[in-house]
Amino acid sequence: QVQLVESGGGLVQAGGSLRLSCVASGRAFSFYTTGWFRQVPGKEREFVAAISGLGRVTSYADSMKGRFTISRDNAKNTMYLQMDNLKPEDTAVYYCAAVMKPYSTITYSLTSEYDYWGQGTQVTVSS
Repeated sequence: QVQLVESGGGLVQAGGSLRLSCVASGRAFSFYTTGWFRQVPGKEREFVAAISGLGRVTSYADSMKGRFTISRDNAKNTMYLQMDNLKPEDTAVYYCAAVMKPYSTITYSLTSEYDYWGQGTQVTVSS
């Protein structure tokens, strides 16, 4: 089992940048495929990006490609989301998620495919 804690959210102006972090407790973090999702009130949780356990495979939602970069440091049990050129429509609560898939080279974009979730961190982009 793994516990996830996000940090790094905040208020930023449009065009600015933020880096989110997700720290995982427990062992064998590299066995987990992990991802970022976001949610605004009244809407379903939306896929942002995902990364395989060893960091070799990444995937992004189309609207985030070229602006967001997902990465991980397994030695620190941490996943990151670098967000550049932020837009007001990026305002949301951002969640990290994990699912145990040892040696997998597949990433997942559905909330139902993940077993563990963090509590979320608020990102607000002002215009």
